[in-house]
Amino acid sequence: MDDPEEGMLSWDESVFRDEHVFEIDYVPETFLHRGTQMENLKYALRPAVRGSRPLNVVARGPPGTGKTTAVQKLFGELRAQTEVQAVRVNCQVNATRYAVFSRLFEGVFDYEPPSSGISFKKLFSQITDRLVERDAVLAVALDDVNYLFYEDEASDTLYSLLRAHEEQGGARIGVICISSDLDLDVIDALDTRVQSVFRPEDVYFPKYDEPEIVDILSERVDRGFHDGAVTAPVLDRVAECTAEQGGDLRVGIDLLHRAGLNAEMRASREVGREDVEKAYDESKHVHLSRRLQELSDSESALVAVIAEHDGERAGEIYDAFNDETGLGYTRYSEVINKLDQLGIIDASYADVDGRGRTRELTLNYDAEAVLDRL
Repeated sequence: MDDPEEGMLSWDESVFRDEHVFEIDYVPETFLHRGTQMENLKYALRPAVRGSRPLNVVARGPPGTGKTTAVQKLFGELRAQTEVQAVRVNCQVNATRYAVFSRLFEGVFDYEPPSSGISFKKLFSQITDRLVERDAVLAVALDDVNYLFYEDEASDTLYSLLRAHEEQGGARIGVICISSDLDLDVIDALDTRVQSVFRPEDVYFPKYDEPEIVDILSERVDRGFHDGAVTAPVLDRVAECTAEQGGDLRVGIDLLHRAGLNAEMRASREVGREDVEKAYDESKHVHLSRRLQELSDSESALVAVIAEHDGERAGEIYDAFNDETGLGYTRYSEVINKLDQLGIIDASYADVDGRGRTRELTLNYDAEAVLDRL
């Protein structure tokens, strides 16, 4: 107790036992509080193990409720224990039919298709020919499928997947659509030609309550931190912050990681509440950061203009957007609709004296936080 260095980290020490536990691509060995959802997904995928086409599924629920992790765990088991081809496609990054099928090609052949010079028809036929040649079943997970809807690519993509057996007899493909957009009705938003063949099972992932959040984060703490680095009161505060953000586990996991880094900055062997509070300002914007990262240059430009002109009418914001990008009103309107669907902005109609109805655009996040992350 007389040693001022007691409890202080040296240069080669860390509060973390395994920092990878807090990374976005980490799949936990134990998956708590999702037994019902896992059983429902297994029910849908079981025909594939017997060589038949799996049932289609819509897995939906708020962000950070375990949808992607559930599919990753089951797909990992399928690939390890069976001959089923199981491919997950991130539709945030691959938001067109061609991009989706490029990732499926990569999953089936274990190498990427040529970057140019190959038509969609040829790409499609090579995938289905290989499936028939190997007598293989393909399970496809369209993760964040809502992005395909935002780009008006969902119906064509699903039509090609679900009608593949008509183009190539013997092709067996099942689709899991994963959506975090609770305002999107996946079935109603599809063309009637797709609705008639999709007929999915519905698997809902509710948000975690605070005791469940504590259970799940406690396991991450045990695996990721050295013993005693995170006390029960600190973990409870992290769980409370996570619940405040809609129970999104990604917020809590990111918060634990940042709090640990803050403790190391202080050269402390123990994460304190002050480390959590300091980290929370960043972690509560996890959704925002991820959404902004996926925007195109023109979409980012409009977000920046709205942040700088928050509360002004759409026409006035268009003038500033046009000055910034040179793009016309049609593209401007398309970007507004996408940003509204993503929940980054609210685009509501209002009556204006003598001018009819116009849209008012407002950010759903703090303008300074948006500009900082852009």
